[in-house]
Amino acid sequence: MLDAVLARGRAMAEARMRDTCRIRRPTGETTDADGNVVKTYGPNLYAGKCRFQQPNAQAAQADVGEDYLLLLRMEVHLPMSVVGLKAGDEVDAVGSATDPDLPGRVFVIRDLAHASDKTARRVGVTERTS
Repeated sequence: MLDAVLARGRAMAEARMRDTCRIRRPTGETTDADGNVVKTYGPNLYAGKCRFQQPNAQAAQADVGEDYLLLLRMEVHLPMSVVGLKAGDEVDAVGSATDPDLPGRVFVIRDLAHASDKTARRVGVTERTS
């Protein structure tokens, strides 16, 4: 019975995942033809449906040298079938059914949560703005 209830809960959670994202792991850096240092990535860890949520409006200020950064904490809900994520992986917002300002934003995974009987994999991320 628990398996059936959990399956229905996961189906309902996934039905609410109306955003799309791509998750990839940085593997290093290289220099492009213009002399800019750019990150290199391995193959996509995941590409598909997700849900971006901001459980609270908490942000933190970070000063790097003379630069001011605002670190915005958010949560990304993914299907439970998404496995193998690590802190430092990047989540690219690809599309959103309801927030036109979301696509193009890049988030870094900071918190991983593992538990039994969850309906979605909830991953804590940070967006760094300048």
